[in-house]
Amino acid sequence: MTFDPARSALLTIDLQNDFLHPDGAYGRAGQTAEAIAALPARIAPLAAALRAKGGTYISAQFTLVPGPGGAPLIAPHLKKLRPFLGKGDFAPGAWGHGLVDDLAPADYTVEKVAYSALYQTRLEYILRALEIDTLIVGGIVTNGGVASTVRDAHLRNIHTILLSDGSAAFKGEVHEATLVSLGSVTPQMTCAQMLEALT
Repeated sequence: MTFDPARSALLTIDLQNDFLHPDGAYGRAGQTAEAIAALPARIAPLAAALRAKGGTYISAQFTLVPGPGGAPLIAPHLKKLRPFLGKGDFAPGAWGHGLVDDLAPADYTVEKVAYSALYQTRLEYILRALEIDTLIVGGIVTNGGVASTVRDAHLRNIHTILLSDGSAAFKGEVHEATLVSLGSVTPQMTCAQMLEALT
């Protein structure tokens, strides 16, 4: 597998305080997983190595836009799945919306309101403006935002490399099944393999 680091971007999906930190929205609700908590420390060396080769780090961050009175504009299916989400959670500019400390700051931050980082965001504009032709993708959850973004990139002829252990889901079997299903869409590498390729 060959790619030009200077024309590549590491894209992380939803590695935010409200998802990962114990004081975040998910942590307060007891929605945690060891595999998810391990991601920032595993991915941080890749961001540094890619930047050293002239590449870019982009963070896509899930966003709940505050509506009237500050209550979030939230899709009905998500409200049903995550009834604990409320005012202030994932709000732009709030601590919970921010990228976790191990990875901050990103070179570019993209707010997203749905699973895919390419849906109604400025991500594709950034990629074209910087002449980036490869996205190295990791984050959470594998079967949600990660899979949706990889598939959207595929439809746009944007080459991706999925970090197989740089992505995670709340259940290991769901993560593994998603990796299998994405096998025809994107090549996959471990974080260690990617780091070796960059050094």
